[in-house]
Amino acid sequence: MQYRVVVISDTHGRFHPLYQIVEKHKQEAVCFLHLGDGQHEVEDIMSLYPELRFYSVPGNCDFGAQGPMVRSITIGSKTILFTHGHTYHVKHGLYHLKQAARSQHADIALYGHTHCSFTEYDDGLYIMNPGSPVQPRNGPASYGIIDITDAGIVLNIVKL
Repeated sequence: MQYRVVVISDTHGRFHPLYQIVEKHKQEAVCFLHLGDGQHEVEDIMSLYPELRFYSVPGNCDFGAQGPMVRSITIGSKTILFTHGHTYHVKHGLYHLKQAARSQHADIALYGHTHCSFTEYDDGLYIMNPGSPVQPRNGPASYGIIDITDAGIVLNIVKL
């Protein structure tokens, strides 16, 4: 079995880039994850596509947004922990995020906040920051794709 998860973060009020990503992947994605700083456009997308599985967490710029700062979901047999990242101080390292993910037995940890795309494998834990499709800080605009198969997990950064 194969599952594709599309990961977006830090859209900061820009609906159109989020819409384009959803349009491109709505047929093959089992779900979409938004990692914060884009709550208004996430709500608009969810209204436009009520049939899609779309999960999000608030970011530090989502003023007044409700919902948990950290969420986890299971896709296939893999657990994904996702957060915006500011509460784990990800701009100063990933130690706290990794500890949280491991304490919840997550296979994958996702975060945003830095606008810098990043992937890593660390002792059984896959880590990804998809970057930002509107305000990238370490290269081209981007988002992420996670493929979960019987053979394993593959993280990809997609450049726009």
